[in-house]
Amino acid sequence: MRAKVTVVGAGNVGATCAQVLATRDYADVVLVDIKEGLPQGKALDIDQMGAVLGFEPNVTGSNGYEETAGSTVVVVTAGLPRSPGMSRDDLVATNEKIVKDVTEKVVAQSPDAILIIVSNPLDAMCHVAKNVSKWPKERVFGMACIHDTARLSTFIAWETGSSVKDVQAMVLGGHGDQMVPVVSATTVGGIPLRKLASEEAIRAMVERTAKGGGELVNLMGTSAWYAPGAAAAQMVDSIMLDEKRVLPCTAYLEGEYGIDGLYMGVPVKLGPGGIEQIVELDLSDEERLALESSSAAVRELVGVLTT
Repeated sequence: MRAKVTVVGAGNVGATCAQVLATRDYADVVLVDIKEGLPQGKALDIDQMGAVLGFEPNVTGSNGYEETAGSTVVVVTAGLPRSPGMSRDDLVATNEKIVKDVTEKVVAQSPDAILIIVSNPLDAMCHVAKNVSKWPKERVFGMACIHDTARLSTFIAWETGSSVKDVQAMVLGGHGDQMVPVVSATTVGGIPLRKLASEEAIRAMVERTAKGGGELVNLMGTSAWYAPGAAAAQMVDSIMLDEKRVLPCTAYLEGEYGIDGLYMGVPVKLGPGGIEQIVELDLSDEERLALESSSAAVRELVGVLTT
């Protein structure tokens, strides 16, 4: 009997995450959504894709949580996406209620699960899930900086004319305009980025990364879904397959990087227990100041929560 992974929210991000996980072929997937027919239809579509791509799918769509019982990992993508002119902060009130409700139902069915939050505003929603579940910080964390890092890596590959496979980048901080790309730790094929691109080009890439979510919202009228869905699936892989990947995730800090009692994007090692280690990088003075500024913005946002 295969392990079970649940994805809550059958919108674009959740369905993409379920699709990627199904093709990995190591776990059964349950896709949950309140809209009748939507998760069932997307699950059926993904299952039928297996006949084309040659994997053995078992994706189940549901409007309830009974079928999620005993899940090893639960990915929460439920909530309203951003629309043009809307900031992540504008989403707080509505999505706080949704994430609170989802977390209560997940805890009831899968009390030993690991919870990965994708719903925006990500940093604040992690606090909601942790407070409601009362689970340890190692089992409640968020997907944000993998997606932000993927954006930066893409721009670096384009700028340097290199393979994106050779780009090693890292983005820390809050998931929003205050994110902190760590240029000092960014390389292409082991070569420091500053040897391959001008400071002007680097600044432009960093700025585009920080505003990357808004760029896509303006282009499409809604948030991104392919990259964030795949990023969430990458986190599930590392947990389920005990890969020990070091990935930038939104973790609860208790003194690391000089930040206490706050969810922030930092490099962590992911394994079967969830977050097994928080990795502290040697940041430049400029990067450390930027991270402090980012943490202040996140703390202000978390302050408006009622949960």
